[in-house]
Amino acid sequence: MTSGLITRRAQVAWLPVGALLLSMVSFTLGASLAKGLFGKIGPEGATAMRLAFGAVLLAAVFRPWRMKPGRNWGVLLVYGLTLGAMNLMFYMSLASIPLGIAIAIEFCGPLTLAVVTSRRKADFVWIGLAVAGLLLLLPIRHQVTNLHWQGVCFALAAGAGWVIYILSGQHVGKALGTSSVAAGTILAAALVAPIGVAHAGESLLAPATLFLGAVVGVFSSALPYALEMVALRRIKSNTYGTLVSAEPAIGALMGFFLLDEILSPVQWLAVSLIVIASVGCAVGATRSTSEAGQP
Repeated sequence: MTSGLITRRAQVAWLPVGALLLSMVSFTLGASLAKGLFGKIGPEGATAMRLAFGAVLLAAVFRPWRMKPGRNWGVLLVYGLTLGAMNLMFYMSLASIPLGIAIAIEFCGPLTLAVVTSRRKADFVWIGLAVAGLLLLLPIRHQVTNLHWQGVCFALAAGAGWVIYILSGQHVGKALGTSSVAAGTILAAALVAPIGVAHAGESLLAPATLFLGAVVGVFSSALPYALEMVALRRIKSNTYGTLVSAEPAIGALMGFFLLDEILSPVQWLAVSLIVIASVGCAVGATRSTSEAGQP
């Protein structure tokens, strides 16, 4: 009976890991599609459409109006507004620097959180591997001079917002359940929509733009944020921070298979280090959960 209990606990521990991996695949795919909108409505308009469509879809599924925030209104507001600002800053960074570099710079936020909150010695090994992989991905030897300072600043701001998003998302997820992701996305859309309308105007209503915006909303907001809420309710912030180090690797693989982007041997090494770090952290989290269930 004890063995069966440990097995079930291990399976439960892998649920948020799988949800987070699917979230990252969906997000990187949506970000690739969103860049196609920048020439028509700019990053501001693309962010507004992404969040607006995501909010509608999430609201239809989770019906946040049934939620009773009570004393959690303040944290929910922080969660939603941070979500909107983080998305806007990230898309603004994509307007002037490459997607993979923007993700790597943005990751400085959760990586810092992982280092600060870690309690297991093994976590620092995986964090070290993730840092090594990210350093190899960053073009610090050849192309760094081509990076626009404004894009780098936007990506760093998005990374700072990511930290607040993790902490507030864990709180509202545990207190209010999955409906909180819908409520948070509605708040995020309310923050960014006026900015997007002011920038893009009637261009937002073009049929082709609306269709692509809806697709981006599904893959970049509705699906990944719903999956992330499943993960944030069940794993610690340092574990989350290390697991999402796989996002640059997933982006590189997405580019290889969908965009024919060929990586150099050094870049593949970086991808491998990040994937190993993510798998190591996931295995460590699963073992810790299993051991906690032993009498």
